[in-house]
Amino acid sequence: MKLLIASDLHGSLPRTELVLELARTHHPDALVLLGDLLYHGPRNPVPEGYAPREVAALLNDWAPRIIAVRGNCDAEVDTMVLRFPLPEAAWIFADGLRIWANHGHHHQLPDRFPDLAPGDVFLCGHTHIPRAETVDGLHIWNVGSTTLPKDGYVASYGLYEAGALSIRDLDGNELLRHTPGA
Repeated sequence: MKLLIASDLHGSLPRTELVLELARTHHPDALVLLGDLLYHGPRNPVPEGYAPREVAALLNDWAPRIIAVRGNCDAEVDTMVLRFPLPEAAWIFADGLRIWANHGHHHQLPDRFPDLAPGDVFLCGHTHIPRAETVDGLHIWNVGSTTLPKDGYVASYGLYEAGALSIRDLDGNELLRHTPGA
């Protein structure tokens, strides 16, 4: 299975267009969106090309291929303009992996964590900082942010295929790679 994973679009039309171009290039089985899709939030700057209505329209064209979860900046009104569900979390089963996707604002390590088993993947966004590692048998993947990277990191996305996650910058250069069990 191949998944293109993006988080924290924050209503940026140019970055959403880029993510969808990456999806056309990589031909994933699904486009996984980890929340904060349309609104930038009160603590973030207004992103370049902020156009949530246009972002919603572009994403809606991909609705049948989207697996998405709600972020802390995603309001109820966002679910009214999107043609795909925006639950708090979603299970993805790929290549024998149990991947629990959520935005991450309710489940940060180490204190508030769902009941995941060793070998499971915790896939999240929220921090805008890429991460790919195993801690106490749990695989933790955060693909960073396509739009508002933080702490000196570059804008990034994830590509899961052949049992491994590759976190890449927007030019496609690999920043991190993680293969569970390797």
